[in-house]
Amino acid sequence: QVQLVESGGGLVQAGGSLRLSCAASGRTFSSYAMGWFRQAPGKEREFVAAISWSGGSTYYADSVKGRFTISRDNAKNTVYLEMNSLKPEDTAVYYCAGRPGESSPYDYWGQGTQVTVSS
Repeated sequence: QVQLVESGGGLVQAGGSLRLSCAASGRTFSSYAMGWFRQAPGKEREFVAAISWSGGSTYYADSVKGRFTISRDNAKNTVYLEMNSLKPEDTAVYYCAGRPGESSPYDYWGQGTQVTVSS
């Protein structure tokens, strides 16, 4: 069982930065691939970024490539999303999620953290 708790969201001006954290409980975190998703009002949840269990592989949506960086610290059971050059269209609730393998569905989800980017 893995429980995920996001933090670090807030209000920021366009062009600013935020770092989201996702703290995981459970002894299997280090073996899990992790991802970040977001959902804007009136829109479906969309993929943002993902990272392999070792951190050796990362993946990004085209809309955030070059601006966002996903990373993880397995010793701290935490995955991060560094967000730079934020745009108003990045406004959404951001969720972290975990899955036992990179071809498995995401089994565990956090409660989400709000990110609001003002123009």
